[in-house]
This record gives sequence, C-alpha cells and structure tokens, in this order.
Amino acid sequence: MFFTCGPNEAMVVSGFCRSPPVMVAGGRVFVLPCIQQIQRISLNTLTLNVKSEKVYTRHGVPISVTGIAQVKIQGQNKEMLAAACQMFLGKTEAEIAHIALETLEGHQRAIMAHMTVEEIYKDRQKFSEQVFKVASSDLVNMGISVVSYTLKDIHDDQDYLHSLGKARTAQVQKDARIGEAEAKRDAGIREAKAKQEKVSAQYLSEIEMAKAQRDYELKKAAYDIEVNTRRAQADLAYQLQVAKTKQQIEEQRVQVQVVERAQQVAVQEQEIARREKELEARVRKPAEAEEISGPLTSANKITMVSSGSGAVGAAKVTGEVLDILSRLPESVERLTGISISQVNHKPLRTA
Repeated sequence: MFFTCGPNEAMVVSGFCRSPPVMVAGGRVFVLPCIQQIQRISLNTLTLNVKSEKVYTRHGVPISVTGIAQVKIQGQNKEMLAAACQMFLGKTEAEIAHIALETLEGHQRAIMAHMTVEEIYKDRQKFSEQVFKVASSDLVNMGISVVSYTLKDIHDDQDYLHSLGKARTAQVQKDARIGEAEAKRDAGIREAKAKQEKVSAQYLSEIEMAKAQRDYELKKAAYDIEVNTRRAQADLAYQLQVAKTKQQIEEQRVQVQVVERAQQVAVQEQEIARREKELEARVRKPAEAEEISGPLTSANKITMVSSGSGAVGAAKVTGEVLDILSRLPESVERLTGISISQVNHKPLRTA
C-alpha cells in the first residue's frame, strides 16, 4: 500500500527488498505490509534556548550566557538524512531537541572559557560566529544543520558587568565632558574665525562693490561720451542734410523761376510777334494796299488799246475790262497779302 508525508517529514522504509532502507523526504512510497516497515522522522525546525550558567571566562570571572539557536534535520542531503536516521529514528522531537541542546551548550561553554568578559560583552557578533561555527561542524555529523545562532543575554552575580558598565559610563561621561569642553573651545575658535572671515568677507565685498561702482561709472562715462558724440554727429548730419535739402529746394525754386521767366519771355515774344503780325495785318498791309491801289482810285480814265485780233468794238472792250478787274484782286492780294475787297476805294470809270 502507498504512504505519503509532507515536506516537513521524511519516511524510512526497511525490510524485504529494502536494503539499504529507502528514505523519502516529502513524497510517497509503496510499502508491502507485514514484510516491510515504515518509520517517520520530523524535519521541523527546532528552537533551542541555550543557557550556560556561571561559566568561568578566561580571566576567571563567572558569567551566565543565554543564546537562541534554530536547528533542523536536513532532508535534502541524503548523507545527512541517513546520519540523522541512524541517530534519531524512533525518537521524538523533544528528544532530538534535547540532544542538540546539550551539544550546543557544551560548545557555548567551551567558547566562553576561551574568551574574556569584555570580549563577549563588547563583540557579541564574534562570540555568536564562533559558537555557530564550532557547533555546526559537530552537529552536521548527526545530520542536523544549525540554521542560526544569536546571543540573547549576558549577566553575572558579581556585578562585574555592572562595574564594567560604571567604568565605561564614567569614561563615557569623562569623554563627554572633555568632548563638550573641546567642542566649546572649538566652537569658540570657529566662531571667532567665522567672525573674522565674515568681517574679511564684508570688507572684500565692499571693496568689490566699490570696484564695481567705479567700473560702472567709468563705463557709463565712456558710454555717455560715445552717446553724446553720436548724438552730436547725428545733429550735425541732420543740420547738414537740412542745409542740403534747403539748397536743393532753393536751386529748384531758382530753376522754376528761370523756367517761369523763360516762359514769360516766350509769352512776351509771342505777344510781340502777335502784335507785329496784327500791326502788319491792320496797319502796314492796308497802307501798302492803299498805296498800291491809290493810283487806281485816282484814275479818271483808262484807255483800252485792242490788239487787233478778234472782234473790235465796245463788246470787246467791255470783256477785257471785266477780265482785268477779275484778276486784279488776286494779284494785289498775292503781292500785299490784303484782300482788295476790304479796302474802300472809289469806283473806276471806263471811257
């Protein structure tokens, strides 16, 4: 039939066909009834209160030490599990714990005997490591591993630790007073030095401020000179530009006046020419026409001589006279430029 166990337990099957015995930690196994036997061993962690009363240390001072240890049978290691089965199979957890406790206490007492009270008191970590190391090497042969060991308490009946504490307290108080005095002294020195540094820093700061103020004023003066120079240059340039502009305006005005004057002269010349033409047309040419037409107006008689060709008589004379008269205005106008029809003249008489 099958048997099972949890992870905190191991089963050992012995008997028929089980040589050596089969060890199963946290699992199941098949057991033949009557011809095979199954036994169980606990793998639980055991907490041990290891007390060593009135153990004499290296200097003969008796003290009592209490330590706390955590131990367990190692089920994952087959060799350690086999050793534990040989040592503790069939025993209860209390019996196993008692055996481990006695072993740990013996090693703890041995370590205490090789150390002074001061060493145990001042360096508990060292004491715990030594007990853990020595006990582990011994218990591992029993299949037990030491999970942890911690020094819990140290005391004595002779007030040695108390006196040691008083001496230490006095030393600490002495050191505290000395430290306080030295601290006050150092504080005073540091305070004086700090004040000195503060004053020096203040003076340096004032010097730097004065230098900065001086540099500022020098730079400001230089900037003011530059600004004033640029402003004066700008004003002069403006005035020069204004003068140039005025000059250009004046030149343009003069040019305009010259043009206007030239236009006036041209107009006057045109007016003179117009008046001369008008005088020519109204006075001179009529006078010339009058002068040219004067003899004609004063003629009392015109004698017509025929050339002898064609008809002779009054009809021919009349035709020739009319022909001459019709061409006379055109000839006069071509010569004088004045239409003879505009001139008052006396009518001609024909004979």
